[in-house]
Amino acid sequence: MHTALDLKKLYEEDEHLWLFENAKLLREGRLDLADIEHIAEALEDMGKRDFREVVNRLRVLIVHLLKWIFQLEERSSSWKGTIREQRKQLNAEFIDSTNLKRHGKENFLKAYEDAREIASDETGLSLSHFPEEPPFTFEQVIDEGYLPISDK
Repeated sequence: MHTALDLKKLYEEDEHLWLFENAKLLREGRLDLADIEHIAEALEDMGKRDFREVVNRLRVLIVHLLKWIFQLEERSSSWKGTIREQRKQLNAEFIDSTNLKRHGKENFLKAYEDAREIASDETGLSLSHFPEEPPFTFEQVIDEGYLPISDK
């Protein structure tokens, strides 16, 4: 059996094993032996990771939507597949957590700004080619049935 001191050392040596050992202690109600400080830190890190993943997926999705609009001649089934996959992953997360959806919506404009720059880099089109304001809403971006129509 591990002591609290052993678990703090284990955290530094093998975080994965540390997770399982602490989960076991918590299930057994052995809070006196659990590494509470690092458990709290790990939980916060998990939440931050999930926030980053939502914004990253939004960014990838928006890049592909921008390319879909502004590079008609380059459209591919691969782009459409990426759009579909990112939406499915995001919407699965949003079903499980309204907080993650709120975070996505709150960070939509930042994700768009970043995606605009990436789309410019990937397409070779100037940044000014892409509108400063998103040509779609957050709701449209995550709508699995929506594909923007280009006015080009």
